[in-house]
Amino acid sequence: MGLALIGACGAVVAGIEIALFADQRVVPWELLALFPAGGLVWLAAGLEAWRRRPSNRTGPIMVIGALSWFVAALANTATPVLVAVGIVLATTPLAVVVWLLHAFPSGRLRSRTSRLTVLGAFGVSLVLQVPGYLFDPAASPGGVLSVGSRADLLQAGTWLQRGAGMVVVLTTAGVLVSRLRTATPGQRRVLLPLYAYGVLAVLVMPLGPLLGPSAGLSATQVAVLQIALLAGVPVAFAAAMLRGGFARTAGVQELAAWLASSAATPERLAGALGRALGDASVQVVYASRDGRGFLDGNGAWLDPSALGEHRGLVGIELGSRRIGAIVYDATVVDDAELVRGAGQVAALAIDHDRLTAELRASHADLRQSRARLVEAGDRVRQRIAQDLHDGLQVELVLLALEAQRLASLDGSAGLPDAATRLRVGIDGAARHLRGIVHALMPAALVERGLTAAIEDLVDRVPLPTRLAVAEVDGRLPATVERTAYFVVAEALTNAVKHAAADTLTVTLEHAATRLVIGVTDDGVGGATPEGGVGLHGLADRVDALGGRFTIESPAGGGTHLLVELPCGS
Repeated sequence: MGLALIGACGAVVAGIEIALFADQRVVPWELLALFPAGGLVWLAAGLEAWRRRPSNRTGPIMVIGALSWFVAALANTATPVLVAVGIVLATTPLAVVVWLLHAFPSGRLRSRTSRLTVLGAFGVSLVLQVPGYLFDPAASPGGVLSVGSRADLLQAGTWLQRGAGMVVVLTTAGVLVSRLRTATPGQRRVLLPLYAYGVLAVLVMPLGPLLGPSAGLSATQVAVLQIALLAGVPVAFAAAMLRGGFARTAGVQELAAWLASSAATPERLAGALGRALGDASVQVVYASRDGRGFLDGNGAWLDPSALGEHRGLVGIELGSRRIGAIVYDATVVDDAELVRGAGQVAALAIDHDRLTAELRASHADLRQSRARLVEAGDRVRQRIAQDLHDGLQVELVLLALEAQRLASLDGSAGLPDAATRLRVGIDGAARHLRGIVHALMPAALVERGLTAAIEDLVDRVPLPTRLAVAEVDGRLPATVERTAYFVVAEALTNAVKHAAADTLTVTLEHAATRLVIGVTDDGVGGATPEGGVGLHGLADRVDALGGRFTIESPAGGGTHLLVELPCGS
């Protein structure tokens, strides 16, 4: 309703101005009518851009540009006061074009250079325009704005204005070239002709009267060309907002209505947010279950540091929970609060999709974990087979040969010694067999429980090791005890082999519904689950029980392994 009222007012103003031009006899009425007509083009393009992207300032800038056209056109009326106002503001439409070039596509000036350049453009249009009417009585009706005829000051002021205007244009061109270098290929295809056209339209105004005669153009033809080029600027900018990376927006309110009436699938949600924000590159990512990272719609982890220089990320919360984030093009949408507002409107749909993405990620992790567990089981079986083949089997064959030789002695004096050697060999084979069995399932764990088994394990560590046990009474589920034992065994083995530690600490605590295991060393640090098969295998075993496996191992700061296993009440 408000935009329609602005449009109606603009049409009325244009009509009044055209009616006022009827009193002119020096310049053809049709030529004078082009000025308010150009203002109407700016107004129509600006209102359409404002309607489609209500949170973007590009539309309002175009509407201001239309106002500058209407005001500048007053210089062609026959009323002295209106003519004076039009002369003072005659070149402001050029400053608005410069403003539009710097502000596109978000409608905001994104750098200090842009702000200073736009300010300079208005200075050229308003301040440096003064000599043009102050020292030229013919420039205003009855010389109402003139203080005298000074051709020298008039010429100096004219060249100063042209020189300063050229500095503004060149600075603008430099800013635009810098933006083109960092734009995506798709955006560059839209921006390059748009920027080139805008700069050309600005240059034609001061240079047109100078170059027109050399091109064989009359003053009227030059004026028509200038008006046509400037009038086409808002049309080009409005068209660019509907193409490439500058898609049409529906507004946050329309997004809410769409979510209420539509099946907001993950594929359609990002598109709806992109239309609402005017950025076709919008991507929705979802918070992981532990809140430490983000997943895309396929369950793959997102690295925020790899997003790129001009990509922004705004987190989305539902209540006190972070449920996801919106990744967007900060050169298109430079208001993070606008993105946050759109995200809050879509929070419920994003949370639903987050659960879906998390399920996909969990399913992928589960498949990988199962594969690693199978591989780990195969490695254990291969190691046991190797130990039996190369160790115990060889010992048993040698014992069989010794027994055969013993049978042939039959009363020989060497019989007692041979029997002793046979017994020693049998003891060694039995000891070897006990070692294999202990590696598979420690007897202390089976017979006396987790605490006793870990105490035995700690006693055999060749480094000073402190054991702190709290509230671990009675027997725990067998799977929990086995996993806890192997966690401690693997952690101690890694610390002894790789950590270069001086002391170790093992803690056990049985809380209400979980067993908490901690293993800490003061070694060199740098351990990660991805760094070796052992820790990765432990993480898989813990995950299979629904537990949590975390490791903190900064370089030079030692290693702290913490495992939580659910074990009931």
